[in-house]
Amino acid sequence: MSPVIPPALVARVRAEAGAFFRSARGSHDRDHTERVYKLCLKIGRKERADLGILKLAALLHDIGREEEDRSQGRICHGKSGAALAKTLLEGHGCDPATVRSVVHCIGTHRFRRGAEPATLEARVLFDADKLDSIGAVGIGRAFLFAGEIGARLHDKTVDVRKTKPYTREDTAYREYLVKLRRVRDRMTTREGRRIATGRHRYMAAFFARLNKETDGVL
Repeated sequence: MSPVIPPALVARVRAEAGAFFRSARGSHDRDHTERVYKLCLKIGRKERADLGILKLAALLHDIGREEEDRSQGRICHGKSGAALAKTLLEGHGCDPATVRSVVHCIGTHRFRRGAEPATLEARVLFDADKLDSIGAVGIGRAFLFAGEIGARLHDKTVDVRKTKPYTREDTAYREYLVKLRRVRDRMTTREGRRIATGRHRYMAAFFARLNKETDGVL
């Protein structure tokens, strides 16, 4: 059984993690972290996960994001964030088991290539992070990110095979076609799947309407 994570440690980690988001883009800022934190607790309670580990992992999961943004996606913020979190937690005197658990959660929360989330807590963080990319909030974040990189508002005819991320053609709709519409089927927990079902339905209906509006049909 994992050691109990004292509230004072969570508070210190939250304060220290905030420093990593001072110049963060709005699509991946501290607000995103706090939403993921809330979702982790919601899903974690249903799945009976270790909430102490989840609190630390959620607060630290994106602290490597600025490095990824500066590199235009060449650096994986999961890997860099895991390394930063290890140093931070060890600096707070966390026991090795807690550090390993949190670092694993952060290092696998993207799960595109390489290691997959192997613990319940890692799976909960993965689901919570992905859930924040779909539904109403996901739509908002997709358009916010597109604006941050100077992308067009919309292009119904976008050919994702001929476009690249971080370009003018990296629209919110492209993000939906490439990634967001697939999120629902990647959930790893029962509660994550339940939440994703409603969020996916709303998002799909939004982009269908957007296509009609830009065509002048509605």
